[in-house]
Amino acid sequence: MSKPNVSHKFGKGLSPKEFIASMTKNQNEFQTNYDSFAWASEDDREFFESLNYRDDLRVLILAADWCGDVVRNIPVVFQALEISGAPTEVLIMENHPDVMDEFLTMGGRSVPIVIIADTGGHVLGQWGPRPQHVQEVMVEFKRLNPDREAADYQDNMAEARKEILKRYGEGTESHAVIIRELRELISGF
Repeated sequence: MSKPNVSHKFGKGLSPKEFIASMTKNQNEFQTNYDSFAWASEDDREFFESLNYRDDLRVLILAADWCGDVVRNIPVVFQALEISGAPTEVLIMENHPDVMDEFLTMGGRSVPIVIIADTGGHVLGQWGPRPQHVQEVMVEFKRLNPDREAADYQDNMAEARKEILKRYGEGTESHAVIIRELRELISGF
């Protein structure tokens, strides 16, 4: 299924700084994650910095401040995109349901979703809502628990969430993985 053109959303989002300033939940944790970012490799930093020579990329990020995955992942994304010079806007999920519904994860609304488009709004790729090794837990959970009304659904969800946190690791462990996945995605176009 092809993705929609998103050019009509350019200029409708918040800048990364505006998003952080507008957060009513998790702002301190988000800022701490942002401030604790460090490049794991000089090669990765140079790759994202080299994107300043490209003027064909635009980034929209579907996000919500209440989401733990946004708090863990988007500070890293912001750091990479900041050094890249790619115009980046945050679309609050609840304010842009039309876009959210075009970028569902396994049929459901999950954030964050990083949408990379060209200047004409044609979607080149997307990343999210979690690093792949973390998302595998939710994929498996959904496969094994299709019935949300099942008696053990909530208990199984609690176990899946524990495993997700374990896979994220302590502190900044997942940062290098997020950078690698974004680099691989962007390198493809």
